[in-house]
Amino acid sequence: MRDKWASGDWVDARRVQLVCALLLAATILSYAILLLTGHGTLDSRGRPIGTDFSDVYAAGWMADHGRAAAAWIWPEHYKVQQALHHSPAVPFYGWHYPPPFLLIAGALACFPYLVSLALWQGTTLAAATVVAQRIVPGRATVLAVLAAPASFLCIGHGQNAFLTASLLAGGLALLDRRPWAAGLLLGCLVYKPQFAVLLPVVLIATGNRRAFLGAAIASLGLVALTLAIWGWPVGAAFHESLAITRTIVIESGQTGWQKIVTSFATARALGAPIPLAYAVQAVSTLIAIGGAAIAARWASPALRGAATCAAALLSTPYALDYDLVILGAALCFLVADARVRGWLSHEKNILALAYLTPLFGRQIAAATWIPVDWIAIVALFAVTMRRAWSLDLRGRIPKIRPAQA
Repeated sequence: MRDKWASGDWVDARRVQLVCALLLAATILSYAILLLTGHGTLDSRGRPIGTDFSDVYAAGWMADHGRAAAAWIWPEHYKVQQALHHSPAVPFYGWHYPPPFLLIAGALACFPYLVSLALWQGTTLAAATVVAQRIVPGRATVLAVLAAPASFLCIGHGQNAFLTASLLAGGLALLDRRPWAAGLLLGCLVYKPQFAVLLPVVLIATGNRRAFLGAAIASLGLVALTLAIWGWPVGAAFHESLAITRTIVIESGQTGWQKIVTSFATARALGAPIPLAYAVQAVSTLIAIGGAAIAARWASPALRGAATCAAALLSTPYALDYDLVILGAALCFLVADARVRGWLSHEKNILALAYLTPLFGRQIAAATWIPVDWIAIVALFAVTMRRAWSLDLRGRIPKIRPAQA
């Protein structure tokens, strides 16, 4: 029994497909009920359908109507959200993004709210699914992405994690074969820069100059295009909003510590003062970036991708549980490597639990302050580095179980 548990044989294709089918059915049922019980753009509890998408759509509307810079002025932004949803009591969702995201938000605001939400989630989910299937070919991958608890959270919040994961994982997957394309994809993460902090180090570690240059061209090009359309006021407005975002959202945790999956939030939730929490985050960031750089330099391409995706979550003080879609990309890279070189002991168990963790992580953290989502990120990063050490860094391949389809 112990050997079976260590080998992860219980995580077989039949069980995986059954669990994913049940999760997907529950997801479809949940959102069908949400839509059928809603009224206009609001759900039965008076919240916008797609919750966080409300601020994206409102910011896009403001940009399309000559008020782009006002999107970072929260009272002005809230008035637009109230008008768009025809409700003075609609909850407020703040706009924290850098100006390049206005390019997407403005395009989405050209459609009616619910149509725009469906297009946004549908196209980005499709992109994430395509990238995942390129990393791990097979129809089972499609089912796993659609049924993932992290996908459930992302869809429910109308968030952008599918796009983030597509750009990050897609760029990493193309890094060796099409470095220019890889760099362009990675550079587009300028719209979500907290997950791109480690990328210059990773690209330098790989010695891939073309990818580095492609990323620089994409990021600077998007910034330049944004400023050409809306001018410097949007840059100034974003800069002025950073202090509010830092103090209200990150440091005080008004979003809810149980929803934030970073080392900083874990320390704050456990009672650490702000300076100590930043120190914990600094250590986490250094370890994560260092590990990703080591994997990028010496490990296989798949392990480089897994390490970078996990490290992206560990190297920022601000990431929420719907961003665990990025951890799903790390899972794909690990499965791809294991298909070629076999599994190490307990790896399947950890991967299965990490996949399921977003289903209950927020609830457990709210009830007990045990940060299970953060633990899942740390565990997957540790598994990746252990695998890199065992299979790459020591220059030999140990005797491990043959890969299974």
